[in-house]
Parts: sequence; C-alpha cells; structure tokens
Amino acid sequence: MSRPFEMMRSRKHGADGAALDRVREWTQARFHLTEDETVMVSEVACGVPGCPPIETHVVFWTDQGRHHFKVFKPLKDVAEDDLPPAFMKNALVFVEGIECSCC
Repeated sequence: MSRPFEMMRSRKHGADGAALDRVREWTQARFHLTEDETVMVSEVACGVPGCPPIETHVVFWTDQGRHHFKVFKPLKDVAEDDLPPAFMKNALVFVEGIECSCC
C-alpha cells in the first residue's frame, strides 16, 4: 500500500526524486514522525530581492498541526545537517494569523 500523498511526487523531477525521498526520510527521522504523518518536500523559485533564487520547502503535519521550514538552497544540494534540530519541532508549528515573510 502506498504512503499518503505518494502520488503527489512530481514526475518531472526525474533524478531529483531520490533527493525528494532523501529529504522526506531525514525529516521523518529527525522529528520522529510516524508513517501516517505526511511530509511534503518541494523546490520553489523565489523572486523576492535578497532571497536565494531556488529554495527547498518542507511541510509536515502532526497532532499539533502543520509544521514548516525552508532550506535556502536547491533540493539537490540539501544535506541532512541543513534541517532544523529536533528540539525546534514545536517552534516550526504554523500559527494561524501570524505571517512571516521569511518562512
């Protein structure tokens, strides 16, 4: 049986599918996520002045809600050490009504 959102992986990434899987697995391990907790990884172009041209966005859901963080480099260049430390998990929760232009 496929995992949640497995079919959402973009097929256009080709070889980058391995990078998507790698970052998803690192995120699951780092934040002690279960197989039922969804992790989405995407590479996004940024046109904001001072922003890196390509950044990697990671979003995951737990009982606490939606968590998110960015890595300011292309997906293929993301290393495991680029992920936030596990103790920051609660700080990554999206709070409704609070907008942050950096993440």
